[in-house]
Amino acid sequence: MTMPADPFANDPLESPGAGSTATLEREEQRQEVEPGDSERFAHYVRKEKIMESALSGEPVIALCGKVWTPGRDPEKFPVCPECKEIYNGLRPGKDDTPK
Repeated sequence: MTMPADPFANDPLESPGAGSTATLEREEQRQEVEPGDSERFAHYVRKEKIMESALSGEPVIALCGKVWTPGRDPEKFPVCPECKEIYNGLRPGKDDTPK
């Protein structure tokens, strides 16, 4: 009976006199940020106000009182704690009733 071939028999790192250089390739993932982004939050605003702002360019007012013109992806920022607290304290609207 013959022995199976040694899978490490041709390892270039084990060959005498062979230099060893290995390259590890990886994909770098960067998230584009702008100055001051670490201080920014995603704020709660009525959907229709966001749409109006997108069409008119007018600023919106968040639940916490922040006034700004939306232009960045809110998924990239944490939710404003003040907006979240106010939102959680609101009574359910007619669209939020259980069915």
